[in-house]
Amino acid sequence: MSDKPQSQDKTPTPEELRTKAEATREQLGQTVEALAGKADVKAQVHQKTTEAKVQVQQKAAQAKDKAAEALRVAQDKLPDPVAEKAAQAKDQITHAAAMVTSKLQETTPEGLSEKAGQVTQAARQRRGPLLAVGILVLLMLVRKRRNRGRR
Repeated sequence: MSDKPQSQDKTPTPEELRTKAEATREQLGQTVEALAGKADVKAQVHQKTTEAKVQVQQKAAQAKDKAAEALRVAQDKLPDPVAEKAAQAKDQITHAAAMVTSKLQETTPEGLSEKAGQVTQAARQRRGPLLAVGILVLLMLVRKRRNRGRR
């Protein structure tokens, strides 16, 4: 069991035998542990999945950082007058949208608003049939248009 051949006249002491036995037990334990790890496919899949998730998260963070840097560079290169005009246009559009919403809410009768909400809720509950009807109408329109082109 030992790497060195023992001479005939020297017999190992009990302490040397205990040390060798302990070293052999340690090696055997490590070997068994390694084999058990290789046999546990579920744990290997879980570990590889975790590693893949970490890599994806790292790459996503890198892409996000690059996008943020590109946005910052683009904003830095944008001339001040253009940036001011864009900010003014955004404010004007936001203000106009708020005014239109306000006017619509003021001029829309109460019953109509409630009915619109009910129709919206019913449409959400019946998406499948509505989608089928929409596709059917679209197909009929396409067919009708084709027939006109042939005449």
